Amino acid sequence: MKSSTLVSMLLLVSALSVGYVRSDAWRHVAPTITTHVFQQSGGEDFLELRGGASKRRSNKAKSASLNSKSRTATGKKKVGATAAEKKSALSDTMQRYKRIRPLTRIYITMVGVATLISIIFGEEFTQSLLALDPTRAFYGFEFWRPFTAASFLGPISIGWLMSGYYLFEYGSSLERAYGTAQHFVFLMSQVFGLTFLSSLTGQPFFGQSMITAMLHVLSRAMPHQKVKWLIFTVPYWSLPYGLMASDVLQAQSAMAALPHILGIVSGHFYHFHKFIWPKKGGEDWLVAPDFLVRRLDPDSKDAARESVSKALKGRKKNKGHKLGG
Repeated sequence: MKSSTLVSMLLLVSALSVGYVRSDAWRHVAPTITTHVFQQSGGEDFLELRGGASKRRSNKAKSASLNSKSRTATGKKKVGATAAEKKSALSDTMQRYKRIRPLTRIYITMVGVATLISIIFGEEFTQSLLALDPTRAFYGFEFWRPFTAASFLGPISIGWLMSGYYLFEYGSSLERAYGTAQHFVFLMSQVFGLTFLSSLTGQPFFGQSMITAMLHVLSRAMPHQKVKWLIFTVPYWSLPYGLMASDVLQAQSAMAALPHILGIVSGHFYHFHKFIWPKKGGEDWLVAPDFLVRRLDPDSKDAARESVSKALKGRKKNKGHKLGG
């Protein structure tokens, strides 16, 4: 097939060289030669010779070329593709971090910084810098100590991971339920209350007590709801005590219950004065101030107004209806 194609092309070139193109006979010969060339070669060789576009590649070839951009000839991923995947994973992690509620995100960051300090500088330096020391805190003007004492959860371990998860879970639930401004009031009340209780009992850190206080306040909101704990189904109010019992069994010491007891006492103090005492006619002195609500929860009042207006509209629509009719 290729030899006949070459012969046809040679005939065409020879015709051009002898000036046959100028005669009228070319009009009859040229279509015959051109048709013969296309019939013998399928048009592909002729198009290649004249610099034309060849047939399109199949979809499989396209997909192979696209996949080859991110892989080498041996099938391994290229360095650039691996870097792009790492960058996307990092950006996803940052997006998840930013989606955490504001105060819970700040608290988790403080826990991470305190843990990093303990890893870099050692346990002894961490104790001297971050531990609660009432004398140095109030007389030495080291006012960061109550906050760092609430942020240190110990060295990295399985217990540290579980405490970090509980902090995220319970902190996010409280902040979502009561708002960022009210959650700030809760956190400050726990820091000052646990600073006082830990000073009396000689506890250098009370991060675990903060977590137990969060869980206690959450459990008192719906105490009889059934929840899963490990392999058991228990009422919600018993979860702080279950957490205390598990820590006592792991540490094999009754002293492991002390941080949980302090957290339950401090959390119940907040719960009583926030939710029980106002119902008895007392004043709710733990309510978030207006400037804090405007700053941290700017949309809360608008949402409350919308809910009230919807309720009023619903009442107007149902006005004059008899009961059961």
